[in-house]
Amino acid sequence: MGHWLTRNIVEPGKLPLLLALAAFVLTFLVTRVITRLIRAGKGPFRNIRPGGLHVHHVVPGVVLMVIGGFGSVSSGRHGFGAAAVAVLFGMGAGLVLDEFALLLHLDDVYWTEQGRKSVEIVVLTAALVALVLAGFLPFGVNELTPQEMHDRGIVVVNVLGNFLIALFALAKGKPRMALIGAVVPFVAIVGAVRLARPGSPWARRFYRRRPRARRRARVRAYRHDARWAAVRNRVHDLLAGAPDR
Repeated sequence: MGHWLTRNIVEPGKLPLLLALAAFVLTFLVTRVITRLIRAGKGPFRNIRPGGLHVHHVVPGVVLMVIGGFGSVSSGRHGFGAAAVAVLFGMGAGLVLDEFALLLHLDDVYWTEQGRKSVEIVVLTAALVALVLAGFLPFGVNELTPQEMHDRGIVVVNVLGNFLIALFALAKGKPRMALIGAVVPFVAIVGAVRLARPGSPWARRFYRRRPRARRRARVRAYRHDARWAAVRNRVHDLLAGAPDR
């Protein structure tokens, strides 16, 4: 493990990326714990309201991202400075993406159904960065053996193919399956080959003159939601807290 870490992370200069990812995930988790405590009225934490204005944590997140981003441009990929600004950037990204839904809707939807999009974006971001760190994109890794080049080439081709399949699932109105399928092999195939959900871009384009397909899509979507909505909501509530009803 130590040899792999040195050869694939430290020597290529990807240690700041690892630190940024760790800071990103940790900041998101800590932020969710604090916001849930504030919501429940427990602990010493309170919303920041200078002059009655509610300052969302996306604001300090943007500040940290600006400092960390410009700092990373000027500090290179090695040394303490690079590590420090990477941590700042990761913390800022965690704060900003935790309120991604607020930026998307331009409204305070943190504790609503729409606010769950933030959790999905955070999971996808962390997964994609982890793929880069795992060596699927071996930038900066020198002296690869022919076998390593072959293995990594296969992995890169598989990841790209899997991503394209995830795009089909997304076009069929299945964003969660596309989200998981972008990083977990073969999951997106299920969403790509099955009927599109009503109202999706695929359904509007290809089911316009196919009333039987539209009817089957509506029935299947209703049955799927009735079966899995409760399970999906429990998982979201566990990760991000239950939305306001």
